[in-house]
Amino acid sequence: MSGDSLETAWAGVRAIAAAPDAAAIRPLFVQDPQRFDRFHARGAGLLLDISKTSISDSAREALLGLARAADVAGQRDAMASGALVNVTERRAALHMALRGTLPGAAQECAEVAETLEQMRIFTDAVHRGEIRGATNQRFDTVLNIGIGGSDLGPVMVGRALWRAGDPMRPIHLGNVDGHGWETVLPQLDARRTLVLVASKTFTTQETMANAHLVKRWMEASVGKLGAAAHFVALSTNLKATAEFGIAPDRVFPFNDWVGGRFSLWSAIGLSLALSLGWERFRALLDGAAAMDRHFLEAPLEQNLPVLLALTEAWHVNGLGFNRRAVLPYDERLRRLPAHLQQLEMESLGKRVHLDGSAVVGATGPVVFGEPGTSAQHSFMQLVHQGPKPVPVDFILVANPDHTHAENHRILLAHGLAQAEALLMGRDAAGVTADMRAAGADEATIARLLPHRIFPGDRPSVTILLPRLDPGSLGALIALYEHKVFVLGALWRINPFDQWGVELGKVLATPLVAELAAGAPSDAHDASTRGLLAEVLKLQAG
Repeated sequence: MSGDSLETAWAGVRAIAAAPDAAAIRPLFVQDPQRFDRFHARGAGLLLDISKTSISDSAREALLGLARAADVAGQRDAMASGALVNVTERRAALHMALRGTLPGAAQECAEVAETLEQMRIFTDAVHRGEIRGATNQRFDTVLNIGIGGSDLGPVMVGRALWRAGDPMRPIHLGNVDGHGWETVLPQLDARRTLVLVASKTFTTQETMANAHLVKRWMEASVGKLGAAAHFVALSTNLKATAEFGIAPDRVFPFNDWVGGRFSLWSAIGLSLALSLGWERFRALLDGAAAMDRHFLEAPLEQNLPVLLALTEAWHVNGLGFNRRAVLPYDERLRRLPAHLQQLEMESLGKRVHLDGSAVVGATGPVVFGEPGTSAQHSFMQLVHQGPKPVPVDFILVANPDHTHAENHRILLAHGLAQAEALLMGRDAAGVTADMRAAGADEATIARLLPHRIFPGDRPSVTILLPRLDPGSLGALIALYEHKVFVLGALWRINPFDQWGVELGKVLATPLVAELAAGAPSDAHDASTRGLLAEVLKLQAG
């Protein structure tokens, strides 16, 4: 990858984006009624439509040229071969090995296979009742304690796929806020609850605080000796897990080449295997593997992660749209936006290039979202009529897993209508005609006209799933994972480290001690000292 050629390619993209009509979308459909046919692609069972963006033929060629100049394919293959693409931490990024799709990483795939087999044997034994709690009752609930990638991914997938009648009920405890524990506590019967403590180092402050809290509750319920039968660790720190009281055969490891936000496919997914059943967890991995193969093999111009990443680069760097909304039109995907917030913003929120030089321009946009149709009654007002366009990812599921056909028709119709409304808008003539047809007088029309105009030409992409099952969900998550990698290559940043997460943790440690002692120190800024003093004053009554 030549720096000069990459800068030349970026300059070409920016030149096209600087044209006066570069953000216009509707004229592209007028010029080409078959635009959808040429601007959608398929892979791993999913359909991606980017036709409702302002990417013209010339912009698409420039963007594909950018991908070639950035050597996306070469960097992808280097990642797949085990190269140390996480350059700051000198680590590989082999999350695809968790799905068994990296023949060039045979040793890592063998280690993964061993862990997966350990997970399968344990899962099946729990489901058969061979592994039971201290009171000899079968486990029917799995409580996963984790934070960040040890929580968001499993929560999202569990809520998307779990059904009544599945092997175990999943409960998740992520926030260190004690109110979170008080919320889940009424749902738990200690005698039937299996607790997973998910922390690679087994030192994560929030996770371990919750783990000790739950351990005290469990010991009060089944006794100190009996509590050990209820705990499992997802960790690599055997010394710390042993000190906590967890037997070595109850510890499931995962490697340092798996970042937290890419880890739900690893031992971190044990709560999913236990709650959904092994076959469905395996199907989730297989769906991700199908997207892996597509990413590794499909040409750039038909490669879904590449096209999705190039579309984002066009919006962020070409047009200056630094926010993106994610709208899954399926209630089961309620937590997908939260998972993508971590996956994308933790990966792409970087201010320096790989060589340490400052980024000029923007990298990752702000990601937010809610399920449709709920979002239509909240932030979609801003998306439709705010001064600056906000690109949207619409995620639609063609076939539901319920029998309420009319509800699903309404849901799909709203999802399609929102995308169409963002594209087409409503001009003055259309608003005037609508209001006259409704019987409004001319004075009322004149007064309300500016408020009821929708500018249109608001970009969106649509991802269509045939149905929401483990395979399609695995492919969808992997699609976004690979999109993140491609953007890292385009922006020349490291999407696999997260130094920005650490500083707040470091500063919190002395504050915990000061809160416990009731005495603020002079080590903080004036605002923090003042707030800490006020908190202590209020706590003192």
